[in-house]
Amino acid sequence: MTLSTQNQEPDAPLMLSVSGMRGLVGRSLTPDVVARYAAAFGHWLGASLSVEAPAVVLGRDSRPSGEMFEAAAVAGLLAAGCRVTQLGIVSTPAVAVMARHLHAHGGMVITASHNPIVWNGVKPLRHDGVAPPPDQAQAIIDAFRADAAHLVGVDQLQPLQRRDDAVAVHCDAILPHIDVDAIRAARLKAVVDSVHGAGGDEARALLDHLGVECVHLYPEPTGRFPHPPEPTRENLAGLCDAVREHAADLGFAQDPDADRLAIVDNTGAYIGEEYTLALAADHLLQPGDVAVANLSTSRMIDDIAAARGASIRRTPVGEANVVRGMAQADAVVGGEGNGGVIWARVVPVRDSLVGMALVLEMLARRRRPLSDVVADLPAYAIVKDKVPFDADAAGQLAPVMQQAFADQRIDLQDGVRVDWPDRWVHVRASNTEPILRVIAEAHDPDAARQLIDDVKARLRI
Repeated sequence: MTLSTQNQEPDAPLMLSVSGMRGLVGRSLTPDVVARYAAAFGHWLGASLSVEAPAVVLGRDSRPSGEMFEAAAVAGLLAAGCRVTQLGIVSTPAVAVMARHLHAHGGMVITASHNPIVWNGVKPLRHDGVAPPPDQAQAIIDAFRADAAHLVGVDQLQPLQRRDDAVAVHCDAILPHIDVDAIRAARLKAVVDSVHGAGGDEARALLDHLGVECVHLYPEPTGRFPHPPEPTRENLAGLCDAVREHAADLGFAQDPDADRLAIVDNTGAYIGEEYTLALAADHLLQPGDVAVANLSTSRMIDDIAAARGASIRRTPVGEANVVRGMAQADAVVGGEGNGGVIWARVVPVRDSLVGMALVLEMLARRRRPLSDVVADLPAYAIVKDKVPFDADAAGQLAPVMQQAFADQRIDLQDGVRVDWPDRWVHVRASNTEPILRVIAEAHDPDAARQLIDDVKARLRI
């Protein structure tokens, strides 16, 4: 198995990062590439844990290319001597839950998360369900690039196993920590857009357990996305209309692997991904608690924490970075402003079902419409922009911005973030796409947009 990850086509990148591997189907991402990466992960897993025949659970999202790449991953993992348990089409958090439930040594998900259908990828997980942190992720990448996996002989090959109980196990991991009786008594109604992704069955099962009436849009896991799959405002007009049409209490939008959640309020207004973590923090935080968020997450969570006598710690973007920060701080809750809520009590992975359960519990206990709850939260305008990756611009990020904004607070953990008393901007290279992300937040959209334009002009991007 040989394929160089150097000298790739400029328009067909193979992204290797703390978020795993992503590429364009049939171009930078092929079955050969996936098998090599899976073998490298299996070899690394056994070597790092000093375990022969490490146990790995394997799931995938619903993309049409998923079955092909699932077979390739099975081949790579078996070739490295792993004991593989296939879960089929399930959410990323369900794979993490099953890794813990089965006491596996690791997990793997075939997914490209929110990326369009022409993309797919591979996300590795450790035994605890956590994505490997940067140093471990780099070790896997190095083994993949060097084609250094040790492949076992026929006498060490392990039989392939299958499980079909991931939906039930995922729900069972959440329900003991939620006030189920209160939610049932509230008699709530929700519209769910599962975008024909992997999370539809799990979302429906959870809401049935909670006694929530569910109007389900695009529940079948066909992978043929009915609209662009990233759960952003411009992609969820249909969900907003459905909340109004059905007089629902709220709407939930999952991404294809169901680790992210965007929310629509009872009036049919898209309140957005940034509010998912903010609402969870508003519900959970108590005096003395710590929450963790990445550098691209809204300042809402800082204000919420301050109002409750809690504190916030910031990390680089990437689930593994947030989880490591949560462990270091013994945090109650953490996540990212892309709709990813991490509640380590259930599993240390972004989980749309956890987000749903926490928001429903909050509504049941407060007995107020979601629009009223949101109106009480601090309001900011966040603007997100992106430009094609430019190596020269990326190399100039720190020196240019440090010189331009020397009198402000600068954070260099991940690209460059600059903070003013009333606004901030963050510029960084994406872990999952060949782009530079430029994100700014201020008290109004025009001020945030102006900040982005200023930074882009200085960087000449």
